[in-house]
Amino acid sequence: MKVVIIGGVAGGASAAARLRRLDEQAKIVLFERGEYISYANCGLPYYVGGEISDKKALTLQTPESFKSRFRVDVRIRQEVIAIKAEEKRVTVKNLSSGMIYDEPYDKLILSPGAEPSVPDLPGIDDPRIFTLRTIPDTYAIRNFIEEKKPASAVIIGGGYIGLEMAENFVAAGLSVTIVQRSDHLIPSLDYDMACGVHHYLRQKGVKLIFDDTPLAFRPQGDENLEIQLKKQILTAQLVLISTGVRPDSGLARGAGLRLNFRGGIVTDRHLQTSNPDIYAVGDAVEVRHFITGQPVMIALAGPANKQGRIAADNICGIPSVFNGSQGSSVLKIFEMTAAATGLNEKTAQAAGLDFGKAYTWSASHASYYPGASNISLKVLFEKGTGRLLGAQATGFDGVDKRLDVLATAIRAGMTAYELTDLELCYAPPFSSAKDPVNMMGYVIENLLTGKVEQFYWHDLDFLSSDPRVQIIDVRSEREFAAGHLEEAINIPLPQLRMSLDKLDAAKRICVICESGLRSYIACRILSQKGYDCAHLAGGWRLYAAVMQEQLCAGDAGRPRGSRLPRD
Repeated sequence: MKVVIIGGVAGGASAAARLRRLDEQAKIVLFERGEYISYANCGLPYYVGGEISDKKALTLQTPESFKSRFRVDVRIRQEVIAIKAEEKRVTVKNLSSGMIYDEPYDKLILSPGAEPSVPDLPGIDDPRIFTLRTIPDTYAIRNFIEEKKPASAVIIGGGYIGLEMAENFVAAGLSVTIVQRSDHLIPSLDYDMACGVHHYLRQKGVKLIFDDTPLAFRPQGDENLEIQLKKQILTAQLVLISTGVRPDSGLARGAGLRLNFRGGIVTDRHLQTSNPDIYAVGDAVEVRHFITGQPVMIALAGPANKQGRIAADNICGIPSVFNGSQGSSVLKIFEMTAAATGLNEKTAQAAGLDFGKAYTWSASHASYYPGASNISLKVLFEKGTGRLLGAQATGFDGVDKRLDVLATAIRAGMTAYELTDLELCYAPPFSSAKDPVNMMGYVIENLLTGKVEQFYWHDLDFLSSDPRVQIIDVRSEREFAAGHLEEAINIPLPQLRMSLDKLDAAKRICVICESGLRSYIACRILSQKGYDCAHLAGGWRLYAAVMQEQLCAGDAGRPRGSRLPRD
C-alpha cells in the first residue's frame, strides 16, 4: 500500500507517524511545500517576543529525523499542484528545481491547513504588513523588529493569535493597538467575560479599538504606515493582519471533492471525503460540533492531530471515528489566562437551545493559603436537563485546570448536578475542599431546583426604573460606598433579618452583592419569609466590569444612576 500525504504539519505529520506504527511495510510519501514539517504553530508568537529564543525549539521534527524514525519519504519544498483523482495520482512541483512530475497513490490524505484571511484592500502588499502562519512568517516579523526597530504596531483582529502577538510585541518594546471588528476580543468568550480581559490589557498599555475595520493602508515616508479605518486614522510602523483563517482547499476543489459554503472539505466521521480513496484532516476540514451535532469549522491543533491518527487507522483497516470538536482552547495574556470550551451564548442561541447561564467568582485555592486569586467562571447549561453546554473562565491561576475539568465533563455528557459529585484533588496550595467546579455545580443546581432566581447585568437598566421592583445591596457599607446603584438600599447581609421593615413586601426584591454569594444567601432568607426575590448573577463586580467597559468604549447605553468604582 502506498499512501501520499499532502501537508506536513499537525494533521499530516500525525497521520504519517501513525501509519508507520500500524504498517511497517507501507510506502509513505509526505509532501510539504515549505521547508519545515511538524513544527509548533502555537509557539510562533513567543519567538517574536523572545520567550522562545532558540529557533530549533520551534521544530518538533526535522525532515531528516522524521525519516530516520518513521521511514517516511519526506519531500520538502515540493508542492502538490493538482490531484488526478480518477488516475489516483498527484502532480507535484519541485519548488527548488522547477521540475513537475506525477506521483501515484493508493490512498491520499489531505492536510493543507488554513491560510490567513487577508482583506483585499489598497496598500495591503506593503512590506510593513505581516501575517503569521508559518516559521518563515515568524522569522520575517522578528527580523523586521530587530533591523527596523519599529516603535509601534497595529494588530487587525482580536482573536487568539492577535492577543498572543500583542503580548509579544509589548515584550519586544513596541506600543500596541488592537483593532477589532466586533464589540469584544476573543470570539469564543461572551462579551461580559471579555470585559475583564479588556480592562487588563489596557492596564498593560495596549490600546483597544472596537467596532471598526480597516479600509486602506498608505505609506507615510520610509518608516510609518497610515491605517485608514472606517471611523479614524491610525499610524504605525508595523501591522499584523490577524483576522482569522480560511481553509486552504484549492486542491480539494480542483479534485471535485465535496466542499461546504466556506470552502471546508466535507468528510464523514471516518475522515473520508466524497472520494473513498481520499481522506482529509486538520483546519481545512468541516467537523461536527460535539454538542450541537451541527457542521462547523474549528481550527485547533488538538483536533487536527487526533484526525490524522483516525484517518491513518481507517486506511489500515481499523474502524475509527472522529466524534466531533467542542472547541476547547486556552490563551495566555501576559499573566492572565482566558479559556473556553463548548458553546457560548451566541452559538447556543444559533443552535436554538433553551439554555441558562451561571457565574461564580471563586478562589483558585484555599483563600487562607498565600497567593490565591479569584477565577471568573461562566457556564451555560440546558434548562430542562441541566446538560452542560459550555464554559468560559478568566483569571490568573488555575483557570486551565478548571476548564479542562469542565471540558471533560461536557465530553462525558455530564449534567450540572453531577459537577457537585466530582471528587477533585484538594490541598490548600491547589484548591479548596469545594473546588470552583463543585461550586458551579451547586449554583446551577440551586437554579434548576428553584431554590433561587437570578437576573443579569443587562437587566439592571430596566429593573432600576421599574416601580414594581425594590433593589437592595447586601454588601458592607464600605463596599457600597466604593460603588453602587443609586436606586439600591444598602442593608449589609448580617443586618438583613433585623431590617425587614425596610422592604416592601408588595414588590419584587432584587438583591445585589459583590460576587453573587451573599445575595444568594439573602434570597434564601427572604424567599422563606414570603418575599418574591431574585439576585444579581455574577454580582456587582461583573456588572461594574461591563459598565466600565461600556464607558471606555463610549457606549451611551450605560444604566442611569450607577456610581461605579474608580478605575
